[in-house]
Amino acid sequence: MIAALPDASLADACALGAEAGRRRLGDAVRALVALCNRFVGFGVDCRVPEQVAALEALCIIGGAEASRSVIQMIAKGIVQGPNLAAVIAASRLGVKLNPAVALPLLRHAEPSVRAAACACVRPGGDIVATLIELLADLNGEAATAAACALGIMGRMEARDLLKCCLIEEPSPRVIEALAGVADEEAMVFLARLGRKRPELANSVLSVLDEIDHARATVAASGLKSWLSHSDRRCCGDPVVRDPPTSRLGAVECAALDMS
Repeated sequence: MIAALPDASLADACALGAEAGRRRLGDAVRALVALCNRFVGFGVDCRVPEQVAALEALCIIGGAEASRSVIQMIAKGIVQGPNLAAVIAASRLGVKLNPAVALPLLRHAEPSVRAAACACVRPGGDIVATLIELLADLNGEAATAAACALGIMGRMEARDLLKCCLIEEPSPRVIEALAGVADEEAMVFLARLGRKRPELANSVLSVLDEIDHARATVAASGLKSWLSHSDRRCCGDPVVRDPPTSRLGAVECAALDMS
């Protein structure tokens, strides 16, 4: 199967690529790269299905060799097309691009490329300046991605947008990005989100535990207590009723103090 990949036809290439990914065949990485190389210069105006299938397989296989291969494909312009599938693959693999490669991608005409590129940058003067510009991007996905990248770098410019995202469109990525820039209001928002969206509670607790601030400690403790009571209610165990002030919770009281 691996030997057939580089010269496979359209129908076979997509099927073989999917199978290589499904089996997580590390030995297939070079063959998948060769399949992409076959179509250099094609796909300026549309995506090449064979390349897309190969990149998807590389994302599923993962690992250092797959990551290096995707970086090289981006640097050499092997994969083109309106959505630059290689950049999206790079963001999924968690690779970091050199500034000379990343900067043009941050300024790409396609919003999905700008958003994906934000996840592939290292801190640096021009990179940070461009990310700050992207906070005002008319495309919400690109602006949020820029805020997440800046938040992870500890840049306070991202804080306000991240707090808005936490309220309007919370996600593990936004929660993680807030860890390095959270103020006391953000800590309150995080604790409230953990109660409102239990499926995000573990991400919230992880971030609150990471923040070196007394209010974060209080917020984490209050959320853990609330989750424990919630679990007991779900199991039908009796719950001791707290006095009204106690039931309000330390985090909410802190929020009232702030207002």
